[in-house]
Amino acid sequence: MSMPVIGVTASRDDRGTLSVGKEYLESVLKAGGLPLIVPYVEDAESIRRIAERIDGLLLTGGGDIDPAWFGEEPIPGLGWIDPKRDHLEICLVRRMLEENKPILAICRGCQILNVAAGGDMFQDLYGQREGLLQHQQKAPRFHLSHSVEVAEGSLLHRIAGSSAIKVNSFHHQAVRKVAPGFIACATAKDGVIEGVESVRHPFVLGVQWHPEHLSATDDVSRRLFEAFVRAASSD
Repeated sequence: MSMPVIGVTASRDDRGTLSVGKEYLESVLKAGGLPLIVPYVEDAESIRRIAERIDGLLLTGGGDIDPAWFGEEPIPGLGWIDPKRDHLEICLVRRMLEENKPILAICRGCQILNVAAGGDMFQDLYGQREGLLQHQQKAPRFHLSHSVEVAEGSLLHRIAGSSAIKVNSFHHQAVRKVAPGFIACATAKDGVIEGVESVRHPFVLGVQWHPEHLSATDDVSRRLFEAFVRAASSD
């Protein structure tokens, strides 16, 4: 059986150079998938063709998201945004949802998935919420920083095999209103949403943490990539 092709989104600097952390690519490869970095395109036809060619979509972490996508003005705590990345990823997510293809969305990807499907987000947690845990850990990226409660019966629960896990944490934005047709499948002790998933698709899942930095040592993170690639293989 051929390896499923996994489209992997990339960050872009102000010179137009694309970059993807090697951990994303290695995690997909170890799970049996073939990662393909998604080029920056803007026209609908190119986005449609990308969605047709890939078997699954991995939305990676990165900069902030333009609040215009959910009808808000920027607040002082909003960081660097890349409008072209937002446009590409939102259009590609919507196309993948239409085609019922698997999506695994990580950190920023979790937020962009929710916004693309009709939800919204906190532009800056620490400016908009009180009583928070530390969501930007001061520890190595492989460190399991805080605990997360996983909703029983969810796709994430079936993958994790537990209703309580520990995760790493590197974010200041987060899902606020969950998109229609989605549920919050993971929550931190302070109430911040740490995972969302579709109830209308077999495998559309976003997590707020970074499992790619944990997949070599953490069983839940490894199983997350394996389940994603397996879903892409069956399409």
